[in-house]
Amino acid sequence: MQESALAKWLRWLVYATALVPLVIFSQYQSPFHFGKVVVFRSIVQVMVALYLLLIWRDRRYLPKGHPILWAFIAFTGAFALTTLTSVAQLQSFWGTLERMGGLFTFVHYLVFFVIAGAVLRTRREWQVLLNIIVAAGVVSACYGFLQKTHWSFILGSGGRVRPFGTIGNPALFAGYEILAAFLALTLSFLRSATDGWRMWYRGAAGIMLLAVASTAVRGSLLAVAAAFLVFALLWSVLNRSRKAKLILLGGIAVVVLFFFSALALRNTSLITNSPYLTRITAFSPQTFTVQTRFWAWSAGFKGWSETPKTVLLGWGPENFNVPFSKYFNPKFFTGPGSETFFDRAHNMFIEVLVTMGLVGFVAYVSLFVAVFWTLARFMRTPSVAQGTGKRDDGDQRDLRVLGIGFTAMTVAYMIHNAFIFDTSANFITFFTLCAFAMHISQYGLTDGRAQVAGQRLPPRKPWTGGQIVAAGALSIVVVVMVYTTNVVPSMANYASTRAIVASWNGDWPTAVKKFREAIDYDVAGRYEYRHRFAQFLLELGATEQAKKISDFAPTVQMAIEDVKKNTVENPRDYLPLLYLSRLYITLGKEDPKSPYNDSALQESAKALEISPTFVRTYYEVAQAYLNKQDFDAAFTWFKKARDLQPEVGITYWYMGVVRSQEATQRNDATMLREALGYMATALEKGYALSEGDTQKLVNLYLQIGDLKTVAALFEELVRINPKNPQYWSSLATVYARVGRTADAIAAARQLLVLSPGDAAVKAQVDAFIRNLGGTP
Repeated sequence: MQESALAKWLRWLVYATALVPLVIFSQYQSPFHFGKVVVFRSIVQVMVALYLLLIWRDRRYLPKGHPILWAFIAFTGAFALTTLTSVAQLQSFWGTLERMGGLFTFVHYLVFFVIAGAVLRTRREWQVLLNIIVAAGVVSACYGFLQKTHWSFILGSGGRVRPFGTIGNPALFAGYEILAAFLALTLSFLRSATDGWRMWYRGAAGIMLLAVASTAVRGSLLAVAAAFLVFALLWSVLNRSRKAKLILLGGIAVVVLFFFSALALRNTSLITNSPYLTRITAFSPQTFTVQTRFWAWSAGFKGWSETPKTVLLGWGPENFNVPFSKYFNPKFFTGPGSETFFDRAHNMFIEVLVTMGLVGFVAYVSLFVAVFWTLARFMRTPSVAQGTGKRDDGDQRDLRVLGIGFTAMTVAYMIHNAFIFDTSANFITFFTLCAFAMHISQYGLTDGRAQVAGQRLPPRKPWTGGQIVAAGALSIVVVVMVYTTNVVPSMANYASTRAIVASWNGDWPTAVKKFREAIDYDVAGRYEYRHRFAQFLLELGATEQAKKISDFAPTVQMAIEDVKKNTVENPRDYLPLLYLSRLYITLGKEDPKSPYNDSALQESAKALEISPTFVRTYYEVAQAYLNKQDFDAAFTWFKKARDLQPEVGITYWYMGVVRSQEATQRNDATMLREALGYMATALEKGYALSEGDTQKLVNLYLQIGDLKTVAALFEELVRINPKNPQYWSSLATVYARVGRTADAIAAARQLLVLSPGDAAVKAQVDAFIRNLGGTP
């Protein structure tokens, strides 16, 4: 009899998941992660209904026990337990819009793993799935190469130096390509592969490894190098291959040579003139990127060891930002644009330890132990043809190849994860390959329906009334589930991007309407939508345009109520408190006596209780005091920020600005010179003057009569904006006052270049030159 149609449909859905890493929702926030996860979850939710019906009708499709399965279940259980004990349960359960993690999504990976292992029963069926994974990896790699072009229809294009393919981040892209590349490489060594397929697999592996190399992710390159050495070592030992041994020794020599060459040549033009070589050879512990990893891990360890509860159960999945902010290292802050928010540890092992404690860490490590145990059996146990009891030398060799290749792949995956974190594409691919390893461990490499080899399939059973009713009920449940957990979040996400686009176009009514629409859906992701709405208002509030909008203040108050909900849902998160402080500052900046400034100080104080060393919060406190025209208090808080991180130029600039305002108010020349001293220190620390900053300095130096410095500042202004006639006129005047007559005449003549044919300007310039004794 023919096999159940349910099993066939399920297999096609499993095949479809291998294409999920290619999904991009270009019109959505987090376009590379959001779309993948909602599509994957929708597929799995349909699969659950079909699978329940399948095992009801045919119990042969029930999953069989295996160490990998038990380890996976244990880790998911730890995930669930630590979600219950989380400091932010909603975030642990639903994840964030940026990462699309959380318990709800992770359970889908487990369900997918179980179903894939149950419905794919033959070598041919698995081969189809593995081929799709390889093909998808090649497509993603090629998409990454196209991002180096300027083709607008390629998302992420524009001459990108470090491509991210269809994954959205160079490091995550490299991790996905590593899995697919080593799968292709392993398949190319199977005896069962034809010459044509072998060429395809090796070509595909080469393309994907080239994509990994193009990302310049040092952890990923280290992972690839280590995996190749492991592959060569195992091949040389298990196959007693002299060639593999020579490759191993050569590989070790290349790695050692690269390391010492990088150290010896790192300051030469060969390295410094190449951004790529500069990056991949920057593995010194003193490199800023490397240091930020150590600082983040240190903060995580401090948080993990804080209490017996955090040691055992952690802070909750998706909550690494909580201990990170509590033990924030001020050295992260290097000025505006600094990366000061780590929602991930950038090390999966530390991430799991900090967020899920020892319970989650042991369960996570046990998953790799189970995988290595399974692969070790491949490498030492002869394969037996099902139903014959006879040893199959070809199967034995292929089994050993799979053990070698998948061991190397898993080593690469673990090393890569020691420097980054997992996301949907990597999870789907890795767990699919784990399901394949589990299948081979249980059924071997023979074709046919493995568990019923040599037996006739039972006759197809007619559908009972109960099964028909259950099918109808499950169909309704699936539709509701897909709609509420995937479609509605997609609608909210799309509304938020329409709001962002409207804000770019200056369309205030549409932007507000769409932000409200996104927030009012009240779905997972609302945390980010509320903050994005607040950010839009803060950016607009810093411009003169806000004064022309009659309902701007009421809209800010609306956003405040929205963000307050984030403080309730995430009570250990400083970020919504910081947004509240900034929103109140926006409302209170026109009135020194406004109660909004006091509210801003209250919210900032709460933020400092959560993250006492977060430098930006000190700026917000200082700004609130500036609104209140309390210059001494503002200066004190900027000084506290300086004491936390004394290497940031902008802090000194703010100190100078506050002192200059107070000096002007008091007409205090000594204080003004103090202000200029802070500003000079800011420039020494690397602060880059804007046009407005330079104008401010001109006015201050004019007050103390330092005309030489004023001349230098006007030289900078005409460099910044060479078409501004007022700058050239002022520069000419200052030159004249300091005795630089020739320069004054040259600057004055520049006005004639800017205003050709203007008789009035020519008359003024001629008169100016004559007064200096020159000839017009």
